[in-house]
Amino acid sequence: MKRQFGSVLVANRGEIARRVMRSCREAGLRTVAVFSDADEDEPFVTDADLAVRLPGVTATETYLRADLVIEAARRTGAEAIHPGYGFLSENADFARATIDAGLVFIGPPPEAMELMGDKLRSKSRMRELGVPVLPAIEVTHHTAEELEAAVSEIGLPILVKASAGGGGRGMRIVHDPEQVWEAVSSARREAQSAFGDETVFLERYLEAPRHIEIQVFADDHDHVVALFERECSIQRRHQKIVEESPSSAVDEALRQQLSEAAVTTARAADYRGAGTVEFVLAEDGSFYFLEMNTRLQVEHPVTEAVTGLDLVRLQLDVAQGLPLPQEALSPTMTGHAIEVRLYAEDPANGFLPTAGRIDDFSFDPVPGLRVDAGVRAGSVVSTHYDSMLAKVVVHGTDRNSAAGVLAASLRRMHVDGVVTNRELLVDVLEHPGFLAGATPTSFLDDHPDLLDAVPVAERQRLHALVAALVGHVRAPRTRSVLPAVPAGWRNNPPIRSHDRALERERYVVGDTVVDVGLALTGREMTAEVDGERVDALVLHLSADRVDLEVDGIRRTYTVQTVDEKVHVHDAEQATTLCRLSRFPTADDDRHIGSATAPMPGAVCDVLVSVGSDVSAGDRLVVLEAMKMEHTVASPADGTVVEVLVASGDQVDAGAVLVVVADDTDAAPA
Repeated sequence: MKRQFGSVLVANRGEIARRVMRSCREAGLRTVAVFSDADEDEPFVTDADLAVRLPGVTATETYLRADLVIEAARRTGAEAIHPGYGFLSENADFARATIDAGLVFIGPPPEAMELMGDKLRSKSRMRELGVPVLPAIEVTHHTAEELEAAVSEIGLPILVKASAGGGGRGMRIVHDPEQVWEAVSSARREAQSAFGDETVFLERYLEAPRHIEIQVFADDHDHVVALFERECSIQRRHQKIVEESPSSAVDEALRQQLSEAAVTTARAADYRGAGTVEFVLAEDGSFYFLEMNTRLQVEHPVTEAVTGLDLVRLQLDVAQGLPLPQEALSPTMTGHAIEVRLYAEDPANGFLPTAGRIDDFSFDPVPGLRVDAGVRAGSVVSTHYDSMLAKVVVHGTDRNSAAGVLAASLRRMHVDGVVTNRELLVDVLEHPGFLAGATPTSFLDDHPDLLDAVPVAERQRLHALVAALVGHVRAPRTRSVLPAVPAGWRNNPPIRSHDRALERERYVVGDTVVDVGLALTGREMTAEVDGERVDALVLHLSADRVDLEVDGIRRTYTVQTVDEKVHVHDAEQATTLCRLSRFPTADDDRHIGSATAPMPGAVCDVLVSVGSDVSAGDRLVVLEAMKMEHTVASPADGTVVEVLVASGDQVDAGAVLVVVADDTDAAPA
């Protein structure tokens, strides 16, 4: 049955909304965006032909409101809804409500979503069909005694997992039986917040497997096809950060077995459209069904790269009742594709998500590079949603060349204004273990040095020197009095403005203060950076570019200054420095035992009260930010003397939540 439509509402945000809209435009379809108050200035809103505001800022108030989304489609004349991934994309009730409203849902039938969305039920069905699965038990409302029995039945280690989940939300690995109760409680809260369903279950956890998934596609004409595998084993906090196709762990025989199991899964669900069947691959070559994601995946571009297919366009065609084209029914795979997820997060703070304004987002186009970005210069990374900025993908002739081009492209990208995981991604792509194809899910645990915060290195000190030089050039422009007078001018015999000792500047890089003092005589510069002498030639000096020659090596630096922030880039590294005032104010008098918020967020649980005795590392407060829970621990042994927040409060980064005094402290008046 054909279901023609001419306009599509994209019920999502960020990079995935932009990705779907791109294929819609290429198909000649009109697009409609929905957006929250927090997203009103984001690129996906202006990319659409029409946009409808959903009042509110949280996902619960906006993108998870099926009624508001369907009403937006009705008001704008949209005839179909594409859910993207996340939010309502695997919500069978939303799919059914869309169809009942006379609209086309660009996704599988609600019945298939219900079967595969219930991970316990889907595992049972796969077991009946002979697809190998891991043991699992639903434990949402179990008592402590029932939990203990379930753990004994499955055996440690176990994985606590949200039944309606995905994207690593609502997942916890447990090795200690005493941690099971808290892991289940925390997973339930996160699952309820992210998916509106608190159901969780326990599953046997395999140590160091590979995570392999098969892209499947089905139409209304009894065609079900597997479009090869993707490997997504490199993960942090159960969230994939590197994905690739093909997998170095899969040969042709195993690929055939996995593909057959995936097609069996899709047929069992009477599936339509795009879906992904996920497996874990043990070291001995055995594999086990994990789940089926009844939607498009974040990592779908790597499949598009190696097959040459536009998966979103195929979704649009299948939703209109068209059969899959021959190039999808007989797919071929060429070359190798690798995707990384670029997040706003702080490596020096345990890779916690960060928020803020993006001052610059740009990259050099090179053959094989694809950047699906949800942001641009001026975008604001909100605390209310996932902190992914972009998917960066390279398609190359082979795995190593793709990794090399991707690492180089990431280095050259300008992502200024927020701290990102870019350095981690580059380090992974260049790691000998990765290049050798040794990428189990324990990869980052096996190489903990990759997650270490990078100290202020020599190159970053040079970046501070560059910032000081640019500050000298910019100084006259920023003065309110006599801005036309060059820096260094005096009402005495003339001197060239560069031939003088510049006043000392201080910058913050991460948590480190870098002290810079320098003098110029023509092109020759003598400087001290943190007390170490640097001699250099200044070959070019302007407000946005500096060419330096140090020890016979010339480098070009590009510079962007935004208020007191200075973003410095060379060919291999970028540094954001914050200029310290020459006349600093006194630091706030903060109690040494203050437990502070590591990021802006909402307080979802306060675990102590005034008078509670705590030890260093004890859990004090649970925050929710960017769709994840984060625990704030006690900084020291002592007694809680102040609790400054309550459940539901919104707090800023650095806000004092709880004050702990040791035995020698006096309680505050």
